[in-house]
Amino acid sequence: MGGWGDAGVSRGIDIVARRVSMGCMGITALTWARTAIGMGWGMAEMIVIGGGVVGQSAAYQLARGGVAVTLIDRADVGQATAAGAGIISPGTGALGAGPLLPLASAAVAFYPDLLAHLAEDGETDTGFAICGGLFVATDEEEAAQLPARFRAIEERRAAGLRNIGTVAILDGREARRLFPPLADIPGAIHLSEVGRVNGRLLRDALRRAATRRGATLVEGSAEIVYSGGRATGVRVAGREIAADAVIITGGAWTNRLGEALGVTLPIYPQRGQIIHLDLPGVMTGKWPVILGSHSHYILAFPESRVVAGATREHDSGYDPRMTAGGVHEALGEALRVAPGLSGATLHEVRIGLRPASPDGLPILGALPGLDNVFVATGHGPSGLQLGPHSGAMVAGMAQGRAAGLDLGPFAATRFAK
Repeated sequence: MGGWGDAGVSRGIDIVARRVSMGCMGITALTWARTAIGMGWGMAEMIVIGGGVVGQSAAYQLARGGVAVTLIDRADVGQATAAGAGIISPGTGALGAGPLLPLASAAVAFYPDLLAHLAEDGETDTGFAICGGLFVATDEEEAAQLPARFRAIEERRAAGLRNIGTVAILDGREARRLFPPLADIPGAIHLSEVGRVNGRLLRDALRRAATRRGATLVEGSAEIVYSGGRATGVRVAGREIAADAVIITGGAWTNRLGEALGVTLPIYPQRGQIIHLDLPGVMTGKWPVILGSHSHYILAFPESRVVAGATREHDSGYDPRMTAGGVHEALGEALRVAPGLSGATLHEVRIGLRPASPDGLPILGALPGLDNVFVATGHGPSGLQLGPHSGAMVAGMAQGRAAGLDLGPFAATRFAK
């Protein structure tokens, strides 16, 4: 079956809104099915399961290439993309010399093309901006480590890693000039090309662009149908959609899809609680991202919004609640680093259940034992930096293209029992 074509309005296609049962979940969801006249809702060349930024990127990549694609999403509360504050800063991350460094390098190099393609499709509101970053030292011990950190960042820049830019060591006064709420810190490293992105806006832009290109969106709980070592389609809302290939991008819920297929995908939810603050009348849009030797961060969005986070709770289970301890941790760390935020208005707390793996690496590529099922998940706290590229890369693999990277360290087979 050919693609829907790349016109903004697909000819011969009806948009049908259906109320469907979600089986044992006992709830009703609005399902959007885009069906070709005379063909019925039951065929697709590719099916993507999971509607976070990874799945939306995969669906967009396929739809843009003229492939008929259906994306199925259960719209679970706690989806990580909806809560995430995307920091594009591979130069400051603890990537070491391991497999994450080439993956991160490819991921940040992918962003300009992705944003350009979205703009061609009329989507420019992603919250992406190059705002710079400050890697701060909050005491003299951390300040003593800045020269070594500076050299490591420069080595990455020399190796071609993007989103670093000009690198300079600043004193506390210079750092506060860039981010006024900062404490009286001894120093910081400034990177001029650190970026940030709004996860919700990027996800929604990808979704709209994919549907304009002909993608089908279905809300419901998916069950992969397989026989003889191949997936034949996906069952959702009592209907079966045939497919040539299936891509699993189920986030923190991926493990359950793996269990149904007899494949070990030990993804678990890591809860992150993220504080959103308002500073009425303050122009925050050009403030740099604040990073450091800890896992917490502060970043600003236009206009007058500051985001501080985030907890990394490995024992939360699928519990998307805001907790007193989580808010205390995120807010306390933010005010320790930037006490000038103490007068800000507490706007909201967002909760995301990140897909985490036991070894901290994503799971990418083909599933063992199934010729045409692929997976992209497990990005943990780096989903918005790594996820768009991972989704597009695995979508290409589902079409028979090479990944362009050594995916051995990310293969699902590393967890085989």
